[in-house]
Amino acid sequence: MAVTREGETESSQFTPITDPSNTKEFSGTLQSFADSEKVQLSVFSQTLQTPVASDRRRDWVLNVPEPPGLLSNLKTSFKKTLLCPLENKIQCLGKHPVSALVSILNVIFPPLSWCKEYNVTKFRRDILAGLTLASLCIPQSIGYATLAKLDPQYGLYTSVIPPLIYAMMGSSRDIAIGPVAVVSLLLSSMVPKLEDPTTNPIAYRKLVLTVTFFAGVFQAAFGLLRLGFLVDFLSHAAIVGFMAGAACVIGLQQLKSLLGISNFTNNTDIISVLASICKSINTLNLHSFIIGSSFLIFILSTKYYLARKYKKLFWLAAMAPLLSVIMSTLLVFLTRADKHGVKIVKHITGGLNPSSLHELQFNSPHTAEAAKIGLIVALVALTEAIAVGRSFATMKGYRLDGNKEMLAMGVMNITGSLTSCYVATGSFSRTAVNFSAGCETAVSNIVMAITVLISLEFCTRLLYFTPVAILASIILSALPGLINISEAKYIWKIDKMDFLACAAAFLGVLFVSVEIGLLLAVGISFAKIILNSIQPGTEKLGRLPGSDLFGDMEQYPIATTTPGALIVRVKSALLCFANANFIRGRILNLALEEQDTGAIESANHNRVQLVILDMSNLLNIDTSSIAALEDLQNDLESNGMQLALANPRWHVIHKLRLANFLKKIEGRIFLTIGEAIEACLTSKNMLPI
Repeated sequence: MAVTREGETESSQFTPITDPSNTKEFSGTLQSFADSEKVQLSVFSQTLQTPVASDRRRDWVLNVPEPPGLLSNLKTSFKKTLLCPLENKIQCLGKHPVSALVSILNVIFPPLSWCKEYNVTKFRRDILAGLTLASLCIPQSIGYATLAKLDPQYGLYTSVIPPLIYAMMGSSRDIAIGPVAVVSLLLSSMVPKLEDPTTNPIAYRKLVLTVTFFAGVFQAAFGLLRLGFLVDFLSHAAIVGFMAGAACVIGLQQLKSLLGISNFTNNTDIISVLASICKSINTLNLHSFIIGSSFLIFILSTKYYLARKYKKLFWLAAMAPLLSVIMSTLLVFLTRADKHGVKIVKHITGGLNPSSLHELQFNSPHTAEAAKIGLIVALVALTEAIAVGRSFATMKGYRLDGNKEMLAMGVMNITGSLTSCYVATGSFSRTAVNFSAGCETAVSNIVMAITVLISLEFCTRLLYFTPVAILASIILSALPGLINISEAKYIWKIDKMDFLACAAAFLGVLFVSVEIGLLLAVGISFAKIILNSIQPGTEKLGRLPGSDLFGDMEQYPIATTTPGALIVRVKSALLCFANANFIRGRILNLALEEQDTGAIESANHNRVQLVILDMSNLLNIDTSSIAALEDLQNDLESNGMQLALANPRWHVIHKLRLANFLKKIEGRIFLTIGEAIEACLTSKNMLPI
């Protein structure tokens, strides 16, 4: 039994073939069916292009509901961000108190979500990873504390409390928490401008702890208020350049300890450092240089040769810094090299982290400056930690919650500032070791922290004869991982403006200071955004053959123009006071050029008399842009052309309607470009087709 669609003739019905063996009959029937479908589609297309259908679809554009205003958007955003989650939890708490309480605890303490699946096998792997991590963490922490111009024990303190806090609140299962080189450099380059660590080390330490507290407050606030987008102000390109520049500056700073030089500049720029080395080269201690360079070669060879050639020896690369500390300490003790000018660590205060609540400076004249430094350090530390955490989360196939990470980092640094720790964050080198050692969860951080705590309690006396040169070697060995030349090449290949921001960050850090490098990188990134907003490009559109699609004629050379019409699209999401007159001028100049070209090259009927502005890209406009559109309409009319608008977005059409602009263009506003061409070019007032 054949089913006939409404409006379908008997001849166009498709009758099933009962005898499939009759191939010719079957093929003929299929062909007739295809032809009938083409006829139906053609009729449907013509129906849509009739004036009645066009007017109806124009009404769709004009008769839209009023979009939400600014206050409504702010209220909705605030409700979604803060009130809804809390309100949902409170409602659930009243109905199902036990399950709601568990849900709230899972949000605050993410490890509760995976602890149900935790077993002995995973615990064994976490213990191994934690011990391996501690072997790298102990010497690095001492080295980074000296880089931050603090006593060595403060680096060890920072590897105890913050990892424990993060293990309870963080959502990453792989990241290794502790002091890092870049943050240590930031502190040592910015805080000494307020307090000299040499003449007044106690005041300097108190200021560093205060900066740590403010950094934690900012990080926690970012997490609570869901302000993670602030971290994106430091673009990927800027971070690549900044990290490379910081690595070079750190390396130059470590030459003092590696060469055993006594007098050294406090400046971080390359010119000052090289000048200081040249002046003090006579005080070079050959014993320190031999010890430091020998163990540097040992660490680098295990890390970049043995560990890569023999994958199972990754643990040797991880333990190489600790082995270097042990062997160099024994060497100095047995040979009494400290009597020959080799500088040693000497006394390291052991024991549990002492309270530092009384050392926070909130009434100091430098409090405001400490808060500013805390904000910068907070952003840099978060950027590095989230980038590291997301990289390894992607490898293992789980999701990292950025807001929870910020909150966890903030709480751990606030707590750290109260327990003699300076700013801690995620370390890429230690996280890579943690990952390679087979860590399963954040328990590896707990194992590492306990191991460091045991070392603080019982082993600090054994580090008395540790040469300072070996700490410089350990820091230098970690720097190549901060310089990503292949990524810089990739940025150059993809986006030259991004590379400019990358190069500015690198050169600014290297030749001026850390702050200037960051400022240049952020400034160039913002300049790129502002430049694209103020002077956006325009595209001349043409119809793609065999379709109703319109594309950029430079991108699609096969696209064809429509006689008598110029179709333009603005390459910007916002038409505002900053770019409205620029865009008006670009469109007018393009229209006049096209009109002159049409008059010279062809008959009069091909001259441009209709300019269609495709508004599909524009998300919003303001009063300045509406005034610019009115001026554009007047300029076009004075030159024998008319303006039509196609596919305006919700807020755009609402504001144009309020400004009574639609009457000024005599209602030439359409849902698609094709409808604008069809309606306007067949109008009696326009050029006939």
